Amino acid sequence: MMDMSCNIAGVHFKNPVVMASGTFGFGKEYGNYYDLNLLGGISGKGLTLHPKEGNSGIRVYETASGLLNSVGLENPGIPMFLREECPRWEDLDTARIVNLGGNTLQDYVDGALLIEQDEAARRREGRSAIDMIELNISCPNVKAGGMAYGIKTETAREVVREIRAVTSLPLVVKLSPNAEDIVRMAVMCETEGADGISLVNTFSAMKIDIRNRRSVFDNLYAGLSGPAIKPIALRMVHQVSRAVSIPVMGMGGISSAEDIVEFIMAGAAVIQVGTFNFINLRAGKELIEGLGQFMTEQKVNSLDEIRGIL
Repeated sequence: MMDMSCNIAGVHFKNPVVMASGTFGFGKEYGNYYDLNLLGGISGKGLTLHPKEGNSGIRVYETASGLLNSVGLENPGIPMFLREECPRWEDLDTARIVNLGGNTLQDYVDGALLIEQDEAARRREGRSAIDMIELNISCPNVKAGGMAYGIKTETAREVVREIRAVTSLPLVVKLSPNAEDIVRMAVMCETEGADGISLVNTFSAMKIDIRNRRSVFDNLYAGLSGPAIKPIALRMVHQVSRAVSIPVMGMGGISSAEDIVEFIMAGAAVIQVGTFNFINLRAGKELIEGLGQFMTEQKVNSLDEIRGIL
């Protein structure tokens, strides 16, 4: 019997296909195209303690084999998410992951506490809406002059340590490929109590409007995702998987079952699908079906047979 399942810190994933934060909302809209319960998991839109309007001007721009985005983490804020979206998440039969961001360390801590307290109250009533926190440390650290927490290991250490101290939920840390040493960063996260690593986030990139002689984006730079980044993301997932003993969620340009298999072979426990959701509204369903076909053709009974074989 074919087995696509995986377990991360006690959270069951029926298959390795997880929808990446920022590309799937909270799932409601995509639920009009296929049954979300087919998915291994959903990482919801990135949340901050307070609502954010996001960046002004152009927010997305298609480029060769990829997508540039400068959305600016527009989101409704954690309190509204807990009040409006979590009741619907209670009914989902898939791993439900909250992506947590913040502008300051205190924002991160206060946001994590709200999530922890709300989920604890639900579980006392025999309900549940959140299985895991994905900590996005690619957000600016105001006290350090706006530098992202996820660039320098010692800067990131503080936020990982503080969030681990205030939540009992499984904690996965999402790393930026722009980190000065992504392997060292991942090892630090494991040392500070993270239950898993997810990588990679978008690459810092740029597009210039040569006729108007300015950046296309008001924020100057943007994040590059899509097939263009896959070979680099795959290399980083392989390096990190070999350096840590906790599970890795791999992502970066995945758009086929073959891509999924590559990431699994590189060491990923599960994968996340991002930009491909904008190209194919039924991406999740079709990728799961394609993975099943590959396993049947190659006589792979369990993904554990090929996971991390390189």
